[in-house]
Amino acid sequence: MYSLTDVNLFLRAAEAGSLSAAARQLNLTPAAASAALKRLEAQLNVRLFERSTRSLRLTPEGEVFAEHGRGALGMLADGEALIGARSRTVSGEVHLSAPTDLARTWLSGWLDDCLGRHPDLRLVLHVSDALHDLTRESVDIALRYGDLQDSSLIARRLTVSEQVACASPDYLARHGTPRHPRELAHHNCLTFYSNHRPRTTWTFQRDGKTHEVRVEGDRRADDSALVHQWALEGAGIIYKSRLDLMDDLQQGHLVPLFPAFRGPEVALNALYPSKRYLPLRTRRVLDDLVECFAN
Repeated sequence: MYSLTDVNLFLRAAEAGSLSAAARQLNLTPAAASAALKRLEAQLNVRLFERSTRSLRLTPEGEVFAEHGRGALGMLADGEALIGARSRTVSGEVHLSAPTDLARTWLSGWLDDCLGRHPDLRLVLHVSDALHDLTRESVDIALRYGDLQDSSLIARRLTVSEQVACASPDYLARHGTPRHPRELAHHNCLTFYSNHRPRTTWTFQRDGKTHEVRVEGDRRADDSALVHQWALEGAGIIYKSRLDLMDDLQQGHLVPLFPAFRGPEVALNALYPSKRYLPLRTRRVLDDLVECFAN
């Protein structure tokens, strides 16, 4: 049988990228940590790390054992919680990835509520419009718009949001209000891109017909929150999920365009690996997210 202390040391070293850092976390001497790792590798008969003077990197075998080791320790922690005095509480760390605008407009308030319900929980946010590799980057839950592309992930739908084109009152006062999507060709359209793909085709629907418009503008960014800010400053027209723009639309900071047309509806999903054991703390966070977007 493997020593839980040895497995825990291995997992901490994998996360920190340093055996000495893991030893300090567990109050072990460097010699004891090194001996524990050697003992574990001898039991498995594989090398778990590629070592150099400056780095510690998981081998392919190490990545497999790390994934299952996290699940095993998570199951033990859940079992302890279920039979112990803390059966109604959750603790530990959950890594959550989300697009920039969504994190700033929705997750800030939700974070306070979630941690208020689970004071022993720690939430780590990875805020980026880039797609994260949930396994390699140790992300527990990723919030993403659109259909599920990776069959190794499970998607739990949170809500559906319409894409909407809008601009600030200042921009419309200076440049006029377009009445039809084709008039976007005469306006400065603010666009963003993700995974090196620019989003310069905007789609609108009316009376069962789809209108696709190719747009251009004087600026583009890979940070959708920055593009959002440009629109608020009057730099141009933005096309984005109504969910991300809701507060500014309600307060009149942005004005929706083309009321006779509808943008496509896009699902917001919570993604998590299908092959990874889902700890109790992660399941509770998922449930809280579902409740947040249902209200």
